[in-house]
Amino acid sequence: MATVADSAAKPRTKTAARPRSAAAKPAVTAKAAPAKRAVRKSPAPKAATSPATVKPAAAKTVTQKLSARALAAEQGAASTASHAVEAIKAAAEKAIEASHVKDAAKAVKAATRNVGSVKASPKPRTISRKAAAKPSTGVGTGTMIGVAAAGLAAGLVANLGRKAAVQAPSVMAGDWLEALKAEHKAALALLDKLAQSSPGQPAKRTLLLTQLKHALGKHAFTEENVIYPALREWGDKADADALNHEQGYHKQFLYELDAMDKSAPEFALKVADFRADLDAHIREEEDKIFPKLHGGLSAEKNKALTGLANREGFKMA
Repeated sequence: MATVADSAAKPRTKTAARPRSAAAKPAVTAKAAPAKRAVRKSPAPKAATSPATVKPAAAKTVTQKLSARALAAEQGAASTASHAVEAIKAAAEKAIEASHVKDAAKAVKAATRNVGSVKASPKPRTISRKAAAKPSTGVGTGTMIGVAAAGLAAGLVANLGRKAAVQAPSVMAGDWLEALKAEHKAALALLDKLAQSSPGQPAKRTLLLTQLKHALGKHAFTEENVIYPALREWGDKADADALNHEQGYHKQFLYELDAMDKSAPEFALKVADFRADLDAHIREEEDKIFPKLHGGLSAEKNKALTGLANREGFKMA
């Protein structure tokens, strides 16, 4: 009996022990799983200090440096352009005062060489797409300013060349009185062409009238700002005032012709009246008043007056 009871108890003990051991294993597994997940998540904060964070900082530093270079390039280009413009003006004025048109062209060309030497700052080494994107705009701005400076200088050279060509006949005359005579002759020639035009050529009449207005405008600017004041200074105030008064009516003629219908019959009559009035004014200047002034001044004074007249004519050329 005792033997049977003992044999029956053993399997019960083993059976009861199995459930406890089986229940313990899941408990251990359930606790270990959260621990493994926590370990996997722990490296995440370290990734924030990885090279991904360092690259934007480095790119920002590079961007600042390149922006500084671009700004320096812009300032240098603008400064060069400013100096070039002043050099061009000074060279042109100096040459015109010396009455040498060819020297003016050479001086202007020499003054613009500095503009051609403007160079953009060298392109930086590309570090990344994002880092290179912003700095390239700065460098491009510096380059654009350099190109604009060169374009400005080229435009000034072209304009000064045109002015020199317009003023060349007066400059090549070598003397203020001979220069004014050449300008008188050119104005009368334009009036003669205008008189020879027909009512069926309104466009031609408009073009000739525009050229006449420019020629007489430049001529009057020189006389009113240089010659007539010199005449008053010399002592002939009455003639200077009378000539200045007459030129006011020349401008009145130009105003009326400009407002008229170029196909109207009255246009040719107005041109004829203007031609007669202008010729009388010119004869008085060339035959009576200006020769007396020229003869009454010293060679040095006439030379100075010639330089002043060329300078004023160049302004309006």
